[in-house]
Parts: sequence; C-alpha cells; structure tokens
Amino acid sequence: MLTAEDYKNGQVLLIDKPLEWTSFQVVNKLRWHIRKRFDIKKIKVGHAGTLDPLATGLLIICTGKQTKNIDTYQGQIKEYTGTFVVGATTPSYDLETEVNETFPIAHITEDLIHKTTEQFIGKIQQKPPIFSAIKKEGKRLYELARKGETTEIKAREVEITEFEVTKINMPNLEFRVVCSKGTYIRSLAHDFGIALNSGAHLSVLRRTKIGDFSVDNAQSIDGFIEGLK
Repeated sequence: MLTAEDYKNGQVLLIDKPLEWTSFQVVNKLRWHIRKRFDIKKIKVGHAGTLDPLATGLLIICTGKQTKNIDTYQGQIKEYTGTFVVGATTPSYDLETEVNETFPIAHITEDLIHKTTEQFIGKIQQKPPIFSAIKKEGKRLYELARKGETTEIKAREVEITEFEVTKINMPNLEFRVVCSKGTYIRSLAHDFGIALNSGAHLSVLRRTKIGDFSVDNAQSIDGFIEGLK
C-alpha cells in the first residue's frame, strides 16, 4: 500500500481515460482523492500528454517529484488505434462538430487505401486542427473556433513511423498509427481524406502506448480510487 510520502516523492500512474473526460478532469479527480485519502493539503499532480475528450486510452499521470519528468514522457513515441469515416468532413475533424461537407467514395478501393497510407509514413508537414488546445495570443485555438473566429495555423513537422489500415468496412476504416509527439490524429484523418480525393474525419480514437508504457497495464479511474482505500 502506497503512503502519502510515496505520492509526494513521485509516482507514475497509468490511467485508462474514459470517453468524454478531459485530461485535466482526470488529474483533478485523482489529486482530490489522493489529498482526501492522506489528508494532504497540497500535492503536485500532472499528466504527460493531453487526450481529447472524445478519445480514450493511456494517460500517464505523475505525482510529486515525478512531475519533473513529464516532458520526458511527453516526448516519447505514441501508438493509437481508431476509426476514420471517409466521405464526410467536420470542422473539428472529429465528432465534436457536425458534418459540414460530404464527398464521393465510390472510387475508393482497398488498393487505393493501402497505397495512400504510404504517403504519410516518415516526416511530414501537418497543420493542427483549429479545434485544438494550442495557444495563439494567449487563447486556446478551440476557444476561438467555438466563437466562429478563423485563425491561420502554421504547419509543423511530425513523424509517423507506422500507419496501417487494419480493417475496411466502408465508410469506416480502422487504423493503427505510431507517431511522434505533436501529431494530431484528427489532422491525419482530414489529410488522409483529401489524399483519397474525398474527405474524412475521426470517429474513434484510443491511445494504446506511450514509449514502453501500454494501456494494457493501465487502470480505470474507479480502480485507482478503490486502490486508495
């Protein structure tokens, strides 16, 4: 059983983030329960890499002195699985917003899908979605986007080391991606749709690995809270 000192000295917690929770909500929930359990007034708790509310999977939570290593964990390569829906786009590139355009998909063959994935392997230029947590002039881009304000976003270099479509059930394409820090899978979905001469958006996303850490070894929020008792 871990003690208050263990959490202060630093723990690395692997949490399987549930759907519709923000990463900050998970951090706040765990911090509150750690403080309550050990009657601690103050303890540092932070996460090593945001997951969107509509994504699930591995979230690394650091406590106490381990928060100094957050940047190290954030910089490690990540693996995701999920589903693209081809033939339609949304402003947020995922299901946070409604479909705004539809495109033909009759020309999209299995061969075209697999060949198109090859275009995205290696170092590529990628524009983050306008609905993202990146800051511009002190404001999160999603705050501006939700107000209907448009803003120019510069492309950035990211690296995709593995990208495969694992199941085709049109218009749904299940995939697996291994990529560098800063890669937006929503942007990959959007750009992949364009490369197919159609459109696409992200409908399901799950982070399965960060470096050597796997979601297979993660626990639920409820499981962690139960373990504190």
